[in-house]
Amino acid sequence: MSEGGTQDDRRTKLERLRSEGIDPFPHDFDGVVPIATVRAAHEGLEPGEETSAAYRVAGRLAARRGHGGAAFLDLVDRSGRIQLHARRDALGEESFDHLVSLDLGDLIGVDGTAFKSRRGELSLALTEWTLLAKSLRAPPEKFHGLEDVETRYRHRELDLIANEEVRELFMLRSRVVSAIRRWLDGRGFLEVETPVLQPLYGGALARPFVTHFNALDRDFYLRIATELYLKRLIVGGLEKVYEIGKDFRNEGLSHKHNPEFTMLEWYEAYVDYEDIATELEELVSYVANEVGYEGDIDFSTPWRRVTLRDAILEKTGLDVLELRDRDTLVAAAQEKNISLDPTETWPRLVDELLSKHVEPELTQPTFVMDYPVELSPFAKRHRRDSTLVERFECFAGGMEFSNAFTELNDPDDQRARFEEQKREQAAGDDETQPYDADYIRALEHGMPPTGGIGVGIDRLVMILSGRTSIREVVLFPAMRQAEEDRDDGPADQS
Repeated sequence: MSEGGTQDDRRTKLERLRSEGIDPFPHDFDGVVPIATVRAAHEGLEPGEETSAAYRVAGRLAARRGHGGAAFLDLVDRSGRIQLHARRDALGEESFDHLVSLDLGDLIGVDGTAFKSRRGELSLALTEWTLLAKSLRAPPEKFHGLEDVETRYRHRELDLIANEEVRELFMLRSRVVSAIRRWLDGRGFLEVETPVLQPLYGGALARPFVTHFNALDRDFYLRIATELYLKRLIVGGLEKVYEIGKDFRNEGLSHKHNPEFTMLEWYEAYVDYEDIATELEELVSYVANEVGYEGDIDFSTPWRRVTLRDAILEKTGLDVLELRDRDTLVAAAQEKNISLDPTETWPRLVDELLSKHVEPELTQPTFVMDYPVELSPFAKRHRRDSTLVERFECFAGGMEFSNAFTELNDPDDQRARFEEQKREQAAGDDETQPYDADYIRALEHGMPPTGGIGVGIDRLVMILSGRTSIREVVLFPAMRQAEEDRDDGPADQS
């Protein structure tokens, strides 16, 4: 078996196989079981012990050892790796020679019986094999551990081929999403779908991606949030709804930000942000348990709760509610050797203090509660202090991963907030919420008291997997274009 082979070598083999009547790309291979199933069934085998248990497995060839009349090959599928034992006298001369001439990376299906080698390795003694796909490109140079970060992110398929822990990470992500759905479905929530292409973006403070709807001859926006549509469903009487889907924000790239990301949002009638906080900690604790989390974060409930005012005061010595305008806050920060941009709005400066001085220190799950109204155009005013809103953000692992409100359901108050957003935009803030007349009209029909939340799925997976970069947990993250990304047609045959 070739340890790599040039593309020319591989294409030569491809044509040879076809000339010999072997289909290098057959249609199917029925009856395959995961390698993990075979391993689980024979954990107790002793070295040298044979069985009559027959299995059909399939996967990618990762290694070969041996020579002459016998060979050991490693086969990998998404559930694990297993050793194959091929013998010339069992397979026949022609079949055996074809098998050992294959290249690393070729996909095959095999039939065999389970046994434990004398060295204690669970193996399948092959009785038959089939080529399922001829690989025309060599696998990563470090087949057993691709490390180049650019290659891993740009060509995730190679990362998945080479790195077992990456396959495990994305299977973990899938289990996280499934567990979230189970928890919400079990509590009477309805999963719904709302538009990705929207005539007016809203539900968050962010810049949108703009596209053109040819049939309507009109610009549309990729959604930045699902919030406003979901709350219109609460108005319509669905009472408990959620959506897991993609949002798009035309912002910078960082270890915590990808412009295309996955968000869970749920809204529930007749509850407030305190109820939503309790539900969130129960949900995340449930998910962590379901996926077998074993890290350093303690997800057991209840989680710590602190006001935004106290959180910033504790880390910076600045009382932002006493320093309620931009110039006063900038001057007070300067006295404490904290540099703030004097051209930014007061809400943006408060958010900067939170994100730079508080957020990185919040390793254990923490609710930061009760935000100034200027930071939260969709939250209901606090029942005890009208300068605040009933909002929390939740942090863990040094990052914010969820944002929740007691939802604003007074249409006149909401209209006034929209007008304030217009003034903020005029003052230079390009991440404001546009005026949404349809949403105001919906609120005028009456929305019950409602609690709502957004949870970043990517960041939650980062926390549960111990990853520090969002690119690690997104299968195909946004990347600056590289020369090799251009489509150069078929694999080089020269």
